[in-house]
Amino acid sequence: MSEKEKELYRDREQKLNQLKAFGIDPYPAKAERTHVVSGILDDYENLSKKKTTVTLAGRVRALRGHGKLVFGNLEDQTGQLQFAVKADEVGEKFKIFENFDVGDFLQISGTLFTTQKGEKTLLVKDFALLAKSLRALPEKFHGLKDIELRLRRRYLDLIVNPETRELFVKKSLFWQAIRGYLEKSGFLEVQTPVLEQIPGGAEAEPFVTHHNALNRDFYLRISLELPLKRLLVGGYEKVFEIGPIFRNEGIDAEHLQDYTQMEFYWAYADYEDLKKFLQGLYLSVIKEVCGTLKVKSNGVEVDWGSAWQEYDYYKLFAEHAGLDLSKASEEDLKKKAGVLGLKYENFAGRGRLIDLIYKNTVRPKLIKPGFLVNPPVEIEPLAKRLVSDPGRVQRLQVMAWGTELGKGFSELNDPLDQRSRFEEQMKLREAGDKEAQVLDEDFVEALEYGMPPAAGVGISERLFALLMDKPIRETVIFPPMREE
Repeated sequence: MSEKEKELYRDREQKLNQLKAFGIDPYPAKAERTHVVSGILDDYENLSKKKTTVTLAGRVRALRGHGKLVFGNLEDQTGQLQFAVKADEVGEKFKIFENFDVGDFLQISGTLFTTQKGEKTLLVKDFALLAKSLRALPEKFHGLKDIELRLRRRYLDLIVNPETRELFVKKSLFWQAIRGYLEKSGFLEVQTPVLEQIPGGAEAEPFVTHHNALNRDFYLRISLELPLKRLLVGGYEKVFEIGPIFRNEGIDAEHLQDYTQMEFYWAYADYEDLKKFLQGLYLSVIKEVCGTLKVKSNGVEVDWGSAWQEYDYYKLFAEHAGLDLSKASEEDLKKKAGVLGLKYENFAGRGRLIDLIYKNTVRPKLIKPGFLVNPPVEIEPLAKRLVSDPGRVQRLQVMAWGTELGKGFSELNDPLDQRSRFEEQMKLREAGDKEAQVLDEDFVEALEYGMPPAAGVGISERLFALLMDKPIRETVIFPPMREE
């Protein structure tokens, strides 16, 4: 703390001790209230006319003393209301009120009136302290501009920035909208373990933790995919999960290590069925959260209600990267990466090179909403091959603003093909690729019992971040941070 902050802290400590000397419990267990601020404002005329006694509870956001009269603002989750404390109304208790500060939590009771300036106000007849604040709140416009401080002390950000509180109300609405759409479509919500014996379902480096009771290491899941597909083997036909996943990768505007993802799996459907379904889902969720289908992010307005594009992976790769993926060798890809000034690891195989070049040449061009379809099999080990071209897979990515905002595919249910692709991934791991997928014998065995043809989709909170036009870590309440 600065010297000024220390001085303010000591002053509040003295007030705390004075309150205790008055016999006041500064941190009581129970509070009472009959109304919230928004309810009072909505019914103000009726409540004020009848002189109804109302009781509010909340945080003091302003105090303005005028001798034997104090005006203040009390805030709860629904809004703020001015209050007035007069010495002749509360009697001897007025000297207690003199020990209160901005930031304290109070319970206030009284009747409503309108000031000469037209301000709706609660005339306090009685009050009680609910929690004494020992630290002064930062000033709204001057004390909390530093984004690092706002993220480290998110509770302060929430106190002084109503728009931050509203952001997380919208985020709750975002997941509720997705959940509601899926439930209305007949999907069953389930929960699968966060701890996995084998990480799978995505190409990412996992976090490792130790289970003391079992005396073995587990991995924090990097995807929801493989457990949910096991449920299709078990007989469920429409399942989804919304939950945290963990990937031990770098931080940027679109990536975090700890974030929320939704995945659903739909038996007897393929990626063509997904296209219509996903458009309905996205339009419903975006309208619910944003109030419009025209959304501006990264300086570009996108109309989600317009006709979605269908982007062919190979055609766009040829157009923007200058390579025909049906013919390009691994050496051709390495040369192109070199020309583009892209760095890659020595163990990078064909799939990793294609993905690297794609992300730097094709992806930034995909601004309008649409589906990017049918990439090479090397970059998607869990999707069915195209019947017309076995070198490609039945995968779609929902694209907008030059980034991926969802991914789905016709799920691979051939256990022999799945084992072969896992084995190719294991070769990459042995060569040093920590993100390559691990051979999951139990999952392959599950497929050997038979899994129906199915389609699956993953949507992460990156979509919400782009809709809010913010870096993803700003849309996470308590993002992981470096040490101070």
